[in-house]
Amino acid sequence: MKRLLLATVALAALSVPAMSADLATKYPVKAVAVVPVFSWTGFYIGANAGYGGDKFTLDEVNTYYGDYYSSESRSVNSSGFFVGGQIGYNYQFANNVVVGVETDLQWTNIEGKYTESYANYWGGLSNYSSGASVDYFGTIRARLGYAFDRFLPYITGGAAYGKTAYDISNFYVGEGYDVWGGSASSTKWGWTIGAGVEYAITNNWTFKTEYLYVDLGSTDFSYFGTYYDGSTNFNDIYSGSVDTKFHTLKAGVNYKF
Repeated sequence: MKRLLLATVALAALSVPAMSADLATKYPVKAVAVVPVFSWTGFYIGANAGYGGDKFTLDEVNTYYGDYYSSESRSVNSSGFFVGGQIGYNYQFANNVVVGVETDLQWTNIEGKYTESYANYWGGLSNYSSGASVDYFGTIRARLGYAFDRFLPYITGGAAYGKTAYDISNFYVGEGYDVWGGSASSTKWGWTIGAGVEYAITNNWTFKTEYLYVDLGSTDFSYFGTYYDGSTNFNDIYSGSVDTKFHTLKAGVNYKF
């Protein structure tokens, strides 16, 4: 009887580890996966395209033959497309505030032109044309935004630059003739301000839309004119200026390193 009792206890002791191993096999402990949080910190490079325009203000000052003076100002509607690229850097703080700097350059055909045919005081018909354009523009801006994970709204502002051009012409044939005109171009510096939103499609590719107001200031110009009254030639140099300001709306993609 004592031997039977000892054998039973030994068998029970041997079966406990086997049951524990069996339970561990049937009910494993699963590890919790940690999802990484997206960060906007890093350098990026990208491309953009958009549309812009507003009004160019043209001011002309004319002195005819030393005894006639006129000053005229007009606004012409401007519009055009542009395409370009950008490069920049963002840094995201622990509180999700994002600061950055960006520079871009766009080639554009934004332009505005005014044409008119009218009867002048000499009894003939004059054909007048004047216009301004922007050949390219760029910006150097700071950005400040707040990250909602992969969604980043921001405001931006800084310096702007661009090449502006101007041309003017008038042609009259009647009692004699009156011809004057000229063209000029200049690289100007100004300022810009705007806002935008950017969304991270993947960890490397982002898409953005952005509005900017660009003010390139005033460009001075001069042009030459000659008038023949049938017996005498009169030559004069005229002057003027054009204010170049426009709105832009663009879309772009960035590759984040």
